[in-house]
Amino acid sequence: MLFAVKLNDNETDSLVGKILEHYKSYSPPQSAVIPVLQEIQGKLGYIPRRAFEKVSTVLKVPSSHLYGVATFYHQFRLKLLGKHIITICAGTACHIGGTNTIRNVLVRYLKLKPMEDTTDDGLFTVQIVRCIGCCSLAPIIKVDEDVYGKVEPSQIMKILAKYRRAT
Repeated sequence: MLFAVKLNDNETDSLVGKILEHYKSYSPPQSAVIPVLQEIQGKLGYIPRRAFEKVSTVLKVPSSHLYGVATFYHQFRLKLLGKHIITICAGTACHIGGTNTIRNVLVRYLKLKPMEDTTDDGLFTVQIVRCIGCCSLAPIIKVDEDVYGKVEPSQIMKILAKYRRAT
């Protein structure tokens, strides 16, 4: 499980500077954008705003271009991941089994803001995937590596309580 790391500006500059050393020879510099962003995210678990500034200066690529790349590709995150990852299956069996209701209950219970997937306290991140592969147990959610099948909306609070206590 990847846990995101929050660094201060100096630490971010240092880390990004070291990463950029490996990409100095890329010509044109724009060809290094995706590998650089991937490596930053690989080290931190997300791409902080400060990293965009540093990459922009060194590669001489506008920050707006970097941001455009990072928001176009779903592999990139611009915010810290929560300590626990809740994965909601959106496959056909789970969808028919009530995944949308479960998602709505999770959003309300966790008080997620529109367009946000991580709780304010950084404890949970909710993500939706196409299929987990346990269709006979639909609907399914995973919390970290724990799979919960035939989930009813009324079970959500009890399931998540286990992870709140473990913190």
